[in-house]
Amino acid sequence: MKVKFLTDSCSDLTYEDEEKYGIDILSFDITLGERSIRERVDLTPQEFLTLIDKSEHLPKTSQVVSYRFEEKFEQYYEEGYEAVVCVLINSTGSQTYNNAIMAKEKVLADRPEMASMRIEIVDTHCYSVGYAYPVVEACKKIKAGQTLDMVIAYLNDMFNCVETYLIGFELRHMKKSGRINAAAAFLGELMGLKPIISLIDGESAVVKKSRGDKKAIADAVEYIASRAKPGTPWQFLRTTETENEDEFIKQYTAKVGYPPAMISYAGAAVSSNTGPHTLGIVIRGEARR
Repeated sequence: MKVKFLTDSCSDLTYEDEEKYGIDILSFDITLGERSIRERVDLTPQEFLTLIDKSEHLPKTSQVVSYRFEEKFEQYYEEGYEAVVCVLINSTGSQTYNNAIMAKEKVLADRPEMASMRIEIVDTHCYSVGYAYPVVEACKKIKAGQTLDMVIAYLNDMFNCVETYLIGFELRHMKKSGRINAAAAFLGELMGLKPIISLIDGESAVVKKSRGDKKAIADAVEYIASRAKPGTPWQFLRTTETENEDEFIKQYTAKVGYPPAMISYAGAAVSSNTGPHTLGIVIRGEARR
């Protein structure tokens, strides 16, 4: 079956995996002061992290609008694809998912013949490498001959269990963005406390507060490992905290017995809300639905 995978740039998919598996990515538009930036197109993630670290402005993200999905669906139909799988940012955090749904309805209404191409739109309930890794694995499964139904079931199962954790080493951007409410409400920064923040089904919470970077890393390793289903892959998201990131990877790898299955850099959509001094960890926890 000829299947095309489409995601958005908040997935923080690596450029290598994008090219290797032929995954299409729709970029978010970012506004920083007077400057407009297309994520992954105008700047690399590392370049954007450096930019916002020095900027006095708070970046603002725009949703991926429906006509861009319409164009992609029509393109894939003309190219002879039998199915399209859209794996998109958490629907409670962006209108992007709903725009894809509207685009599907419109193209099927305008061009009934496109009903022969199956269009699956998956709500990931998460952000960043929380869905980059499952998208890559889904591509592998299709290439290995699994049916589309099996792959969709795999994706839904993964997103039923995914848990994301952030360690904030500097909270200026989180507080300003207001989109991670738990971080915005966290007032212990002046005491040198570092929050460990959970992001599960779009809801955020400070699960622990640790004094100092080293203690935050050690506490996060223990807490996150206690939440992870044993033996399941984990993923890691870098920003600018190289020393702390390397230390976390070292300690967590020793704790669970294996390294991360994917490492990527936080792109513009993610770092606009978390800032450049945060690291991210994604695990598979217990099923929620």
